[in-house]
Amino acid sequence: MSVIEGRGLRKAFGPTIALDSIDLRVAEGRILGLIGPNGAGKTTALNAIVGLTSYQGELKVLGRDPWTERDQLMRDICFITDVAVLPRWIRVSQALDYLAGVHPRFNRAKAESFLARTTIRHSNKVRELSKGMVAQLHLAIVMAIDAKLLVLDEPTLGLDILYRKQFYDSLLNDYFDGQRTIIVTTHQVEEIENVLTDVMFINRGRIVLSCSMEEFESRFLEVTVNPDQLAAARALNPIHERQVFGRSVLLFDRVDRNQLGALGDLRTPNIADLFVAVMNNQSSSAQAAPQATYQGAAR
Repeated sequence: MSVIEGRGLRKAFGPTIALDSIDLRVAEGRILGLIGPNGAGKTTALNAIVGLTSYQGELKVLGRDPWTERDQLMRDICFITDVAVLPRWIRVSQALDYLAGVHPRFNRAKAESFLARTTIRHSNKVRELSKGMVAQLHLAIVMAIDAKLLVLDEPTLGLDILYRKQFYDSLLNDYFDGQRTIIVTTHQVEEIENVLTDVMFINRGRIVLSCSMEEFESRFLEVTVNPDQLAAARALNPIHERQVFGRSVLLFDRVDRNQLGALGDLRTPNIADLFVAVMNNQSSSAQAAPQATYQGAAR
């Protein structure tokens, strides 16, 4: 079952094209990492999904049009952005009272249970909380809402590594149940790689790579090439080459593992390495031909 189905999505802000006729599909029970450089179109895509911006093309989220049916849709969606704020004057207890009064799917007992594991007091005002504690409060509210789709846009921006790890651990262990769907954007890719089921790269408003993590692990290989095998490795058309401590590391897409194993030491690249490779290819293609895209991209 598709939670999100989009075809030909396009959004322009004056002469700037934020989404360039993209197609996307997100299935139920998946955790998708939407990765891209600044200005790539990530936030615009998320805003379209939650009904905060209009668009051209077709888009259904949980079977609804997010632009015309946002009121009904938001009963089943939670959205946290990097600029998510709570009123600084409000007390924690008042925030919980408010959510209990306005959201039909808010479970106050569940929020209380999560907050009991923190140092946040009900009498605290938001302005008295650290940035990490505010993130914990946001997470407590989100996890207490029985939503089918959770959308996170840089949710841990500005937090130290301890709070970032706690945030994602709680998200995975206390919220995700295999049926809910999560979309997350972040520049700290290495911290969410182990929780993702799918990854999607976006650049200049286009989807340039889309695959499951199972496909990712079987499809891409990095080889630290033995010096006498460098010419043979380059003949296999790597998608990227870099130098590490004086040795050449080449990244391949859909090349036989046994063939590559004869050239040097193999490893599965991490998402950050692949992202750099694909973005570099995009930059090179753009300089050669503005409409070119990475040929191993979304299928």
